[in-house]
Amino acid sequence: MSHFTPDFVIQYAGLRVRFGAGMRNRIAEEVERLGHARALVLSTPEQADAARHVAETLGPRSAGVFAGAVMHTPVAVTQTALAHAETVGADCLVAIGGGSTIGLGKAIALRSGLDQIVVPTTYAGSEATPILGQTENGIKTTLIDPATQPEIVLYDPELVATLPVPLTVSSALNAMAHAAEGLYAQNRNPLSSLMAEEGLRAFADALERVVANPGDLDARSETLYGAWLCGTVLGQVGMALHHKLCHTLGGSFDLPHAQTHAVILPHAIGFNAGAAADELAVVGAIFGDDHPGRALYRFAERIGAPLSLRALGLAEADLDRAAEIATAKPYWNPRPVTRADIRALLQAAWEGRAPA
Repeated sequence: MSHFTPDFVIQYAGLRVRFGAGMRNRIAEEVERLGHARALVLSTPEQADAARHVAETLGPRSAGVFAGAVMHTPVAVTQTALAHAETVGADCLVAIGGGSTIGLGKAIALRSGLDQIVVPTTYAGSEATPILGQTENGIKTTLIDPATQPEIVLYDPELVATLPVPLTVSSALNAMAHAAEGLYAQNRNPLSSLMAEEGLRAFADALERVVANPGDLDARSETLYGAWLCGTVLGQVGMALHHKLCHTLGGSFDLPHAQTHAVILPHAIGFNAGAAADELAVVGAIFGDDHPGRALYRFAERIGAPLSLRALGLAEADLDRAAEIATAKPYWNPRPVTRADIRALLQAAWEGRAPA
């Protein structure tokens, strides 16, 4: 079935994307291409060694390393990093890592106008979007601004080949959530729907091969391809219930980002399955079950993904507050959202039950 509609809008920012093994060794070329001379390398504390290696390969074009990125992009950390960038005279940013590091780069770019080169080491997909989520006073908010869109993205399968399987799985489901919600987005367009389907198919085809053999570079390359497609969907269309719930749980209860997406995805898609049956039919077809929520749950189960909020450390006593926050300012959603419905959804996700 064609995805054509008689009225739609597609908008793309200028973005250069390169795929290939060893691409991390081409960063200096891209800094030069942008006309810059002082690149500040960003990372989390855990990936500081990788950041220092990048800084070494940049040679005289390096402005050093800031290895202080953390989950959910706290504004206080951004302010510290911004001050550091000014002190060292950085004229561009190189973010090597996952969503935490990429988010920090975006937050700095928003406030400074610095160009960004991103080298993803997970499948989050944030690098493909002009979207920034940041946390302040225990509340995570999201904004869309072209100033946050990285200029260059380098995908290197060798970098994700050492990503531990549990994080590989959670990160991939995080990316898949962008595509799944993009299928029924209020402002979806034919191209976003095609990219969403292709992204989901790439993960369905390659992710189980990665789990079986994490060093399979062909499978890793295909999963990075899926991540790029799913992230591009996120940058094109609005999200709905799934992302609202994950932002609530991450920003207000400090749950790990990718794992939270992994747990919530089958439940949010199952919740919306009746209201978006035509749009989500392809999910069932790709993952082998007529019910799209159950299809995603069974896929997550097969690849060893986390299945419950309880296992992530959320207390059952927090479910009432989470439902309250999530429904106070709800995103648009194809099915009406009530506090009682969301409380029931969160209970099932907390217990780790398959979607009804």
